[in-house]
Amino acid sequence: MRKEYDLSDATRGPAVDQPGKTRITIMLDNDVVAAFRARASDTGRGYQTAINRALREHLASEGLETTLRRVVREELRNAG
Repeated sequence: MRKEYDLSDATRGPAVDQPGKTRITIMLDNDVVAAFRARASDTGRGYQTAINRALREHLASEGLETTLRRVVREELRNAG
């Protein structure tokens, strides 16, 4: 390794793209971020990964809830 490097002509490159991922900026409440960071340090995974997983689980359960409501409505309609 050299003692000095000449970076006078250096340019900053773009962030490394990750297929299937989109970089966004969002505002979250401080306590929400703190809670996810605490969970992440307990599990050894990143807090952004934990937030992504929580959002996925919510989306999956939301679809299930919508389906269940539709089925219950149909059953009630057919019973009456």
